[in-house]
Formats: sequence, C-alpha cells, structure tokens
Amino acid sequence: MTQDLKQVADLITANIIGTTKEVLTSDEAARYMGVSKSYLYKLTMRQQIPHYKPMGKMVYFNRLELENWLQNNRVSTEDEISQQAQAYCMKKGGMK
Repeated sequence: MTQDLKQVADLITANIIGTTKEVLTSDEAARYMGVSKSYLYKLTMRQQIPHYKPMGKMVYFNRLELENWLQNNRVSTEDEISQQAQAYCMKKGGMK
C-alpha cells in the first residue's frame, strides 16, 4: 500500500513539474514526452530536437519548444485530404 501511494505521489509530482516548470532535465523531458531516455538521447545526438547544454555536459530542454516539436509533422485527416483533393480538382477544372 505504501509503495502504491509513493508511485501515485511520484506521478502527480512529475505531472506538476511537466506542466509548470519551464526548463526540464533529460529525465523530466523524457517523462513529459512519454519516450525513453535512450530515445531522447538519440534525438539530441542527431540534433533532431531542440536542447541546451550550458556547461557542455548536462542537457536541458525548454518545455514549450518540446511541445512545438511534438506537434510538428501533423498528419491530415481523411476529410482534410479529401477536401484538398476536391479543391485541387475544382481549380484544375476551371483552368481549361
């Protein structure tokens, strides 16, 4: 029971940190993004994710930049694709 309460408290703390803290450590950033630390490390090594290394060792992340990065490469819905195709066909049809 005590272990369960500790896990719940840790989850609540992580959630609060992830939504209120502006600068995140690697652990916090990985938890916030829902990825493993090793995957986050790969992203930083490949320079695919914005990050900061103020003293050359420790890596930090800006929470808002992570949110923006996570929202890159949006996938359109079927309806949006259909509407775009319809608009394209209408435009092409009117150019004859």
